[in-house]
Amino acid sequence: MKGICVIGLLSISACFFLSSCENDLKDVEKIAAKGQSAQVDKSLGVEIIYSDSAVVKAKVLTPLLNGYNTKTANGYFEMPKGATVIFLDENQKESSRIVSDYAIMHQQSHVVEMRKNVVGTSIKGDIFKSDELIWDPKQKKPVYSTKLVTITQPNGNIVFGNGFSSDENFKHWELSQATGNFPSGGNLIQ
Repeated sequence: MKGICVIGLLSISACFFLSSCENDLKDVEKIAAKGQSAQVDKSLGVEIIYSDSAVVKAKVLTPLLNGYNTKTANGYFEMPKGATVIFLDENQKESSRIVSDYAIMHQQSHVVEMRKNVVGTSIKGDIFKSDELIWDPKQKKPVYSTKLVTITQPNGNIVFGNGFSSDENFKHWELSQATGNFPSGGNLIQ
């Protein structure tokens, strides 16, 4: 009787094992059929330094950096847990900052696309909010967006625009299709 129970238990275990393997193989086949690749270079606690003529201009900080196709021209780095870009002045002091919940940096162009709850702050206290801000270090006005941007100034002015461009310090910015809410006697200050 003991031998039959052991054989019965082994048979049930084998059926369970084979059925669980079958499901795993089906999942693998689905992934393979979609052409998905699981190769990702992951780095934790990353700081990327941007410099010009050996002078640090900006830092990008992220808790998680995933690299995709990094050995190709169309490679990119994803920051799924958000990113902070800190811009520095000529004295290496912070002049502005942009924070977002998600970002992508293109390997070849170094363009950083910041998305989801993007907030930029200037040293003057201006606060820039949007769903997307793009930083392209090769442009004359390297911070821009084609999405709705809200700017709140320290004096209470609130300005809206459907397009935005600025220098990295948010000193000289421009809005497209701008509207605003100004307290009586308030002026738009740049």
